[in-house]
Amino acid sequence: MKLKALADIVDGRIAGDPETDITGVAGIQEAGQGDITYLADKKNVSALDGLQASAVFVHDKIENISLNMVIVENPQYAFAKALEVFHKKSLQPGGVSEQAVICSGVQTGKDVTVYPAAYISSNVVIGDGVTIFPGVFVGEDTTIGDNTFIYPNVTVREGVRIGKGVIIHAGAVIGADGFGYVQEKGIHYKIPQVGGVIIEDNVEIGANVIIDRATTGNTVVGSGTKIDNLVQIAHNVKIGKNCIIVAQVGISGSVEIGDGTILGGQVGIKDHIKIGKNVMVAAQAGVISNLSEGQIYSGSPALPHHTSLRVNRTFTRLPELAKKVQKLEKLVSKEENSDDR
Repeated sequence: MKLKALADIVDGRIAGDPETDITGVAGIQEAGQGDITYLADKKNVSALDGLQASAVFVHDKIENISLNMVIVENPQYAFAKALEVFHKKSLQPGGVSEQAVICSGVQTGKDVTVYPAAYISSNVVIGDGVTIFPGVFVGEDTTIGDNTFIYPNVTVREGVRIGKGVIIHAGAVIGADGFGYVQEKGIHYKIPQVGGVIIEDNVEIGANVIIDRATTGNTVVGSGTKIDNLVQIAHNVKIGKNCIIVAQVGISGSVEIGDGTILGGQVGIKDHIKIGKNVMVAAQAGVISNLSEGQIYSGSPALPHHTSLRVNRTFTRLPELAKKVQKLEKLVSKEENSDDR
């Protein structure tokens, strides 16, 4: 398409030739003739040296370069929109395959696709434009909102509520039993897990994510939240809206997480913890107490980031400090021996 047409889509202003043909979208390292790329930060303007791309998204006009520029508020967002334009998936509704198992009482909306080898249990409600890929199991009394994609080999257990525009990637399990036991006379007695799971609108769930059903009530994932691969979310967890949860995070039972919170890779969270809104927790942190909203935490146990940095600096000096302590101990010992004489 012409650069001017793409600029209209991303609400950008052109500095250069609006009639330039754009044939693709690429990262700044691999962009070539016909491609549009983006510059995330003006500090990295040297990355444009020798660039063969036909255009670049920028936040501010850059002087003394010959590249066509599209000036936008958020270059990375514009880049994402351009990728969407050039690589949009055009799946045509395929209907319900005769090789899928559809039980009694299933309701399907318009433009639904159910691939072979999917199993849809009784009394499931499937909204308009839903796509269910091969090998998916959907338990009874589950509802799936409009325009949701469920990729191969996903398990959705009974009584789960999935909102609109949800994406669930391959191998995820939604609604497995929570890990609940009570000890009686040395035996681990299973606590029945009779609650459900609510996935609100526009949530994305990565491959091999596990979201357990509640003991009673519901485990909830708020709208707009994005969950990376290999995340464990235990029973009765409440996750707010527009959160980011990165790979291999483990969230124990009955944790409450506020809107807009970001959990880095391999963060572990103790049960019954409350995390405020807009919190950032750095990778591999261990959360064992409540976290106040709007703060950055790191370390294990998780501490305010500036405190954690000081602790880490002290930790790296421990061998040096140990030697100093040993020297002081020797001096004190000598002084004590001299006094005894």
